[in-house]
Amino acid sequence: MVYESRTQSEAQLENEMIAQLVGLGYEKVKISDIKKLQANFRGQVNRLNAENLEGTPLSDKEFERLLLVIEGKSVYESAKLLRIKQTISRDDNSTLYLRLFDTQNFDNNHLQVTNQTTVIGRYTNRYDVTLLINGLPLVQIELKRRGLHYNESFNQIMRYRKDSYGGLYNFLQLFVVSNGVDSKYFANSDREPMKSHMFFWSDEENKRITKLDEFTDSFLEPERLQNILSRYMIINDTDKHLMVMRPYQIYAVERILKQAVEQEKNGYVWHTTGSGKTLTSFKASELLAQEEDIKKVIFLVDRKDLDAQTMEEFNKFEKDSVDRTTKTGVLVKQLNDPSKKRIITTIQKMSQAVEKERYRDILAQYENEKVIFVIDECHRSQFGKMNLMIQRYFKRAQYIGFTGTPRFVDNRSQDGRTTTDLFDKCLHTYLIKDAIKDGNVLGFSVEYIRTIREREGVDDVTKVPGIDQNELWMADARMRLIAEHINDIHYKKTHNRTYTGMFTVESIKAAVKYYDLFKAIDSKLKVATIFTYTPNEESDENEEHSRHSLERIMADFNQLFGTNHSTDNFASYFSDVSKKVKAAQIDLVIVVDMFLTGFDAKKLNTLYIDRPLQHHSLIQAYSRTNRVEGPKKTYGNIVCYRNLKDETDTAIRLFSQTGDTSTVLMKKYEEYLAEFRDQLDKLLDVTVDPQAVDELEGESKQKEFVVAFRDLTRILTKLKTFVEYEFTFEDMGITPQMYTDFRSKYLALYEKEKNEKDKVSVINDVDFEIELMQTDRINVDYILALLRQTDFTNAKERDSAVRRAIKEVNEASSDEMRLKRDLLLEFLQGVAPTLTNDDSVDKKFHDFEQERRKQEIRAMSEKVQVAEGTLDYFVREYEYTGVTPDQEISDAVKAPFKEKRKRVQQLKDFILSNTKLYS
Repeated sequence: MVYESRTQSEAQLENEMIAQLVGLGYEKVKISDIKKLQANFRGQVNRLNAENLEGTPLSDKEFERLLLVIEGKSVYESAKLLRIKQTISRDDNSTLYLRLFDTQNFDNNHLQVTNQTTVIGRYTNRYDVTLLINGLPLVQIELKRRGLHYNESFNQIMRYRKDSYGGLYNFLQLFVVSNGVDSKYFANSDREPMKSHMFFWSDEENKRITKLDEFTDSFLEPERLQNILSRYMIINDTDKHLMVMRPYQIYAVERILKQAVEQEKNGYVWHTTGSGKTLTSFKASELLAQEEDIKKVIFLVDRKDLDAQTMEEFNKFEKDSVDRTTKTGVLVKQLNDPSKKRIITTIQKMSQAVEKERYRDILAQYENEKVIFVIDECHRSQFGKMNLMIQRYFKRAQYIGFTGTPRFVDNRSQDGRTTTDLFDKCLHTYLIKDAIKDGNVLGFSVEYIRTIREREGVDDVTKVPGIDQNELWMADARMRLIAEHINDIHYKKTHNRTYTGMFTVESIKAAVKYYDLFKAIDSKLKVATIFTYTPNEESDENEEHSRHSLERIMADFNQLFGTNHSTDNFASYFSDVSKKVKAAQIDLVIVVDMFLTGFDAKKLNTLYIDRPLQHHSLIQAYSRTNRVEGPKKTYGNIVCYRNLKDETDTAIRLFSQTGDTSTVLMKKYEEYLAEFRDQLDKLLDVTVDPQAVDELEGESKQKEFVVAFRDLTRILTKLKTFVEYEFTFEDMGITPQMYTDFRSKYLALYEKEKNEKDKVSVINDVDFEIELMQTDRINVDYILALLRQTDFTNAKERDSAVRRAIKEVNEASSDEMRLKRDLLLEFLQGVAPTLTNDDSVDKKFHDFEQERRKQEIRAMSEKVQVAEGTLDYFVREYEYTGVTPDQEISDAVKAPFKEKRKRVQQLKDFILSNTKLYS
């Protein structure tokens, strides 16, 4: 079916989609309200569980008991309930087990589609299209007519979440948004979903499927949809929220399963760095372990990648899935346990197990059994060395590798082998150009800074035969110049330290020297460095041993952050530096090789380089900066203090399999500046100056202004990270004051839209991207992030994190932080010290806020002698509409005239201040 009409209305789009779904096998049902939803669900539960019910459908009381068990739960809890049997008591006191969703035999499930269901929450809402499985609403589809952006559907869903979703609607697993031309999907969550977690669907070759009719045929095809719901969603037990896999992850897992089950051959998956290989490989190992013919699945990671953060990532997917010990005996015990079908361990522990004769009898049991080894980062050389030893005991072993940067002939390993030599066939690819196109990773903006002057007739003085290159690179004047340059540009590169940076150098000696230089120039940046020392290293008599260097660096770190690290416990320092980089609490971390592979930090946006890099090492290093985070992070900044232009172009061509580097590298400053001037012309076509914004007739013109100024600001955000950037009229075509005045008008429209939520308006669902307008680094989320990274079992670390958070709150200057200071301080001083690792920091703060809000409402209700429930209604009404219900407030206050007027004003002031603080 093709949706042809150019002027197609939202209703036409909806009706044609429903007709298509019916053609795919969905039953169309009319569910107009919650009561009919419950009645339909009751019928479907009786059908699905007919065998257990033994001819006696659920009575009214029994159905009420079931609703008591499953309704009113969080999205996270509902997702778990959906996938397990429910237990209720029958009227005769016998125990009854009920399924809600058959994840094994899809033929037992019944799929339905309904539309325009009316749900009354705080306000009345109608949902566009709802897909039900066994009567439960599992997929919600919001449509917008052609010409509108699908983000408007996303914003509409966000309003529904706050206002009317609840009851059985907490079973919603997925949302789909579409304008007929572009369609995306994303997982439901108790958290506020992020736009960056909306995904395009695609085919196996990574070709997008965006048109609604094609998307429906592929993604919403009954078997495909049930597969996604039952196999390719993850219930994150650590953060207590839902995740859904991206299309390329799903296709890779499917090909792995086919390769492992149907063939006895190896294979590898090439998914670019930052695309979620850990999740893909983990899910693959989980599903492989469910296959009867496979005796064991052994997931191997390199020990140096298995830091605390990586273990935390694995444990999010399955609690306590990683063996944290370093003892090989624990691994061998797991190998000998037939109930332990999947093992996650390190390459190093597996090597020791196969090398030691005393484990021979235990390993011998697998000699002729089908065992799958899943190897993370399989481009590393360690696995190649271990391969022969594994084959001694695992004759039928199959190897499935994952890599973001395979070894080709051009960058083959030291023993001369390529990834194909070890793993045979490439099962699925998702290249960096694909990931950038899909918005799953960012591109790179690379700048090359010359630090050594050329000689006449010599392009590159460092390549002159016989020259002492190390003397050139390590020259005091050169290194000081680089340290000062980084210090000068870092605020611009990281949006005033909202993000953090990494500086990779050639040696430990260089790392220490740079660290000392940042101290010598009295940099205000919080700088750390991390490296491993060699106990018996060779050094000159006057040189400081690297362990001594690290000790004094740790002493500075301890003083700065209130910690107590030393080289006797390097692991704790490693873990702490890792956490603080990820939370942007360190401005700059200087490294040699550490953190350059397998280290994911969304707050890291800039990499400074003073060392040689090429091929996979270069791409791996660059990719530390390209994780998607928010609208201000538009690309990864790379600043090279050596000429790596040829190496960069070669690596990008190799790993994007294209001759065009523009798919990965961002434009030059001059090109973005030209884009800014063009967009400015579009803005001035809408309104000649800021004052004229007030004269714009009608909301359509206001929307044109909002979109034009928002797009101008997007380009400005990119310009700001360049060294050349300076906001002058000559360069930009607009004065800073005029831009600021436009910004004020933009924010005024944003506030107006926020306060008129009950009014249908063309700008209701416009994506204002207000984050682009914010300049203060410290906000509530930043404070909570300091706590999210904390190990609460470690009292010292906990107290240090709380002290640091309190210090940041007291020093913050934004309006939001001034308003919430007392509330945050009370939470940090009273609640934060009682948190455990099982607690969600965000939920605890939300619960704390709501309790304080209730207390304030209770106190005010007593003061003005208005019922607590009535006052709560007034507050919520204003919060939603932006208008105080003056007449209702006046009617609620019972007092003599003067006293009544006083109390009414007190109530209005309270409603305004309470909403401002808590909304």
